[in-house]
Amino acid sequence: MDACFRLKLILYRDQEFPHKPLVMPKREIKHPDKEKSTGAYSAAVEVDGWVYVSGQGPVDPKTAQPVRGSVEEETLYTLTQIKKILEAAGCTLNDVVKSTVHLEDIDEFDRYNGVYKEFFKGVSVLPARTTVQSVLWNDIKVEIDVVARKPA
Repeated sequence: MDACFRLKLILYRDQEFPHKPLVMPKREIKHPDKEKSTGAYSAAVEVDGWVYVSGQGPVDPKTAQPVRGSVEEETLYTLTQIKKILEAAGCTLNDVVKSTVHLEDIDEFDRYNGVYKEFFKGVSVLPARTTVQSVLWNDIKVEIDVVARKPA
């Protein structure tokens, strides 16, 4: 008997078995300012209290055009867009548990990290994070996705 099945037996021993656990359907979260589509994806998806924010870059949600600047400026713009999406989902920066960051040039890590650190300054527990160098769309310098857990 595998461990997963044994756990289900323990969890449901006082109920009729088999019993399907309650699972919330997926819910699309839209960027509150988005007017122009930039691809076949949702800004974020919520399922079972978890919010998965798609990779965001320095892209104007009204025009779908890149917002050019230094790595610091593009990072701040991107994080601000992510914060808007999180708020639309009912989350704050304190709810972010994981972020994945793609930099066009890993040599700019310290410059990007300074902005990232300042943006998350008031957060009680910083999210786990992975930062890698990647080839990014339309020569943007940064793309970030996050996962957040909605407060109970």
